[in-house]
Amino acid sequence: MNTSVGGIRRLGMRALLVDDEITQETATGRAVRTLSAELVQRDIDVLTATSADDAIMLIRSDPSIQCVLLDWDLGVDGHGPSEAVVDAIRHRNGNVPIFLLADRSVASTVPSAVMGQVDDFVWLLEDTADFIGGRIHAAIERYRATVLPPMFGALAKFSRVYEYSWHTPGHTGGTGFLKSPVGRAFFEYFGEALFRSDLSISVGELGSLLDHSGPIGESERYAARVFGAHRTYHVTNGSSTSNRIILMASVSRDQIALCDRNCHKSAEHAMTMSGAIPTYLVPTRNRYGIIGPIASERLTQAAIREAITSNPLTAGLADRQPKHAIVTNSTYDGLCYNVARVEELLGASVDRLHFDEAWYGYARFNPIYRDRHAMHGDPRDHHADRPTVFATQSTHKLLTALSQASYIHVRDGRNPIPHGQFNETFMMHASTSPNYAIIASNDVAAEMMDGPGGAALTHESIEEAVAFRQMIARMNSEFGAKGDWFFECWQPDTVLETRTGRTLPFHDAPPELLASDPSCWVLRPGAQWHGFGNIEDGYCMLDPIKVSIVTPGVAPAGGLMPVGIPASVVTAYLDARGIVVEKTTDFTILFLFSIGITKGKWGSLVSALCDFKRDYDANLPLDMAIPSLVKEHGSRYAGMGLKDLADTMFAAMEQLGTTRLMSEAFSILPKPDMSPVRAYEHLVQGRVEQVTLEELAGRTVATGVVPYPPGIPLLMPGENAGPAGGPVLGYLKALEAYDRRFPGFAHDTHGVEVEDGTYRVYCLTA
Repeated sequence: MNTSVGGIRRLGMRALLVDDEITQETATGRAVRTLSAELVQRDIDVLTATSADDAIMLIRSDPSIQCVLLDWDLGVDGHGPSEAVVDAIRHRNGNVPIFLLADRSVASTVPSAVMGQVDDFVWLLEDTADFIGGRIHAAIERYRATVLPPMFGALAKFSRVYEYSWHTPGHTGGTGFLKSPVGRAFFEYFGEALFRSDLSISVGELGSLLDHSGPIGESERYAARVFGAHRTYHVTNGSSTSNRIILMASVSRDQIALCDRNCHKSAEHAMTMSGAIPTYLVPTRNRYGIIGPIASERLTQAAIREAITSNPLTAGLADRQPKHAIVTNSTYDGLCYNVARVEELLGASVDRLHFDEAWYGYARFNPIYRDRHAMHGDPRDHHADRPTVFATQSTHKLLTALSQASYIHVRDGRNPIPHGQFNETFMMHASTSPNYAIIASNDVAAEMMDGPGGAALTHESIEEAVAFRQMIARMNSEFGAKGDWFFECWQPDTVLETRTGRTLPFHDAPPELLASDPSCWVLRPGAQWHGFGNIEDGYCMLDPIKVSIVTPGVAPAGGLMPVGIPASVVTAYLDARGIVVEKTTDFTILFLFSIGITKGKWGSLVSALCDFKRDYDANLPLDMAIPSLVKEHGSRYAGMGLKDLADTMFAAMEQLGTTRLMSEAFSILPKPDMSPVRAYEHLVQGRVEQVTLEELAGRTVATGVVPYPPGIPLLMPGENAGPAGGPVLGYLKALEAYDRRFPGFAHDTHGVEVEDGTYRVYCLTA
C-alpha cells in the first residue's frame, strides 16, 4: 500500500498476521479478526497467512512488511513451525518487530533463543484490540524511523518541508518545469519526489559532500562501517572518477605506478593526469580469450624489480621505488584474487595497494568471498605495518544505486594519505552541485547490505546462478549423451563433495554446497576447464554470479574445432528476443546474476538458448531468426539461414585467425616510446595525425587502443604499434577485415575511428 503526501508517494504501513485460526469460529479466531480490523482502521495494511510455509513465502517476497504478528501455537507439531517463521524473518531482517500471539500460561516456555529474536508478546484474549493496535502502530513507526540510512533519511525529511526557495537549482522543486509543455511532460515522467530532492549545496540540513559534514558525512561513516573500511567517500561521477582521485592523490609526475594491464580506461586516464610512469603487470589468458589473474610469480619482489628494470621509461629515473599499485578485482569474467595473498606478495614492493572492484561491491556480504576482496576481515586488524589499501566500487553496477554512484573505501597502513590531503584531490574531481539522489542511492545500497539483509540478498543471487549453471550443465550432458551439441558454462566439470569425499559431475552436486563452499569455485593447478595452467592453488576463484556461456568452436586443448558457432550470432539472436547480454567474445557470452535476477528471468534465457539450438539446427531463415539484420543489411545477408551465417562467420574467424591473433597480441607488452602524459601533450598541442593501419607500423600512438571485447588496452598512449607483421597490427588488421565482411557485427575498439570500413588511429607526428 502506498500513500501520497503533497504529491510524494510514501510507503504505507504493512503488517503480516500469521495465525491458523483466523478463519475459524473460535475465541482466538474472532480475536484475531478483530485485531486485523483494528489495524486496518489505523491505516495498516494487513497480510494474512494460515501456515508457516505461507508466511515464509510472503516474508521472502514482500520486503515492505514492517511488523509480524505470529501465533506461537501455529500448527499441531509443537512450536517448530513458529520457530521456522522467526528464523526466516531474522535471516533477512534483524530489526523488523515481531510480536508473538500467545497466552500468559505458555509465555514462560518460549525458548531463550526465540525470546532473543522477538520483540514483544500480545495477550490476544486479555488485552483490547485498541490497546494492542496502538502498540503495533507505535512499533511500526519506531521501525520506520530506523529503516532509512542517514543521508536518505535527512533528504526524505527535507523534501517534505515546504519552503520557498531562493537558491539553485532554478527549477525550484520542479515548478519551473511546469511552465512549458515539454517541461511538464518531463516533470510527470520522473515525478515530483525527484525534483524536490534535487537540491543546492546551500541546503545546510543535508551537509556537504566536499567537507563530508552533516548527514552526508554521517552516511560516509555508516558506509565505512558496513563495508569494513577505515573511511569511505561518496563519489557521484562513477568509479572512473574514483580511480582518478586515488591515483592522483597517491602518485605524481615521473613516479612509478604498477598497473594491471587488465585495467579500466580510467586507470590510463589517471596515469596521464598524474604524470605517473606505468609499469604494467600482464595477466594470463586462456583458450577462449578470457582474461585471468596476474600470475602470483609475477608479483614477487624479484619479478617487480625485473619489470621496472626492463621498462624503458624508468631508465633515467632517480627514484625507482613504485609508489602505487592498481589491480582489477574481480576481472570482468568473474575471477577473484585471494587478496590476502596479493597483499603478502605485492605489499613487499609497494606501500599502497589499489583494487578496482567496480563490479564487485557485494563481496564483503557473503562468506563465499572471504579474503577475496579489498576490505576483507575486520578493519581493526589492519595495522600500520600492512599496506594502505584502497578500493573503488561502482555501487550502481551490481548493488542497487543509481548510475554514476560509486564508493572509495580506504584502510590506512604504511604511508597513508591523511584525509585532509586526500580531500584536496577529492574536491578537484567533485562537483559543487552534486546530485543528491545519487548520494542517497549510495546510502540505500549500504543499508540494504547491512546486517542479515546483505547476506540474504547475495545468497539468493548465488543460488539463482547455481540453479542456472546446473541446468545448462545438465542439458549439455543430456544432449552430449545423444551425440548432439548444446551450450555449456565456463565452470568446473566436477565438484568434490566434502561430506562424503565423492567427486560429482557439476550438475549433480548439491546446490547448497555450490552456493556456500568457495572450494567448489577455486581454480586448481592444471585443471583443464579453466585453461590457466599451473596456477597457484587457492590464488584465484570464479565468482558464481558471473556466468559465461560457451558456444561450440574451441577445442579443449586450444585452437578451433572443425565446426563452431561464433558467440556474436547467439547474442544477435537473443537481442532480437529482448535479451541483452553483458559481454560477448569470440565464443563466450557473459551474464550477470545480480540481486535483481529472478527464476522467471533466467528461465526465459534458458528457453531462448533452446530456441536458438532448434533454429540453428533447422537453419531458420535470417529474416525470421534476426529480422533487423536482414532489414539493415539485406544485400549482405538476404537468403541466408542462421546456420549459414554461423558457418560463414566461423570460417572467416579461422581464415583471419582472429582468436589466435588476439591471444598473441595480448601476450606481449608493446615498447613504450614515451609516458602517457607526454603522448597526451602531443595530442593537445596538435602534434598528431590519423593514419590507417597500413601506415601505423613503427609509429607511436597518441591515444589508447582498446578492443571490446576483451576490453583491456592493446596499446597505451605513447606505445609503439610495432612492425607491420607483428602481433598488434596483425590483430587489428584481422578485426578490420572481419568488420568489413560482416556489417552489423563490427567490433567496438576505443581509440579507433572507422571511415568507410577503414581503421584510423591517432599517432604522433615525426
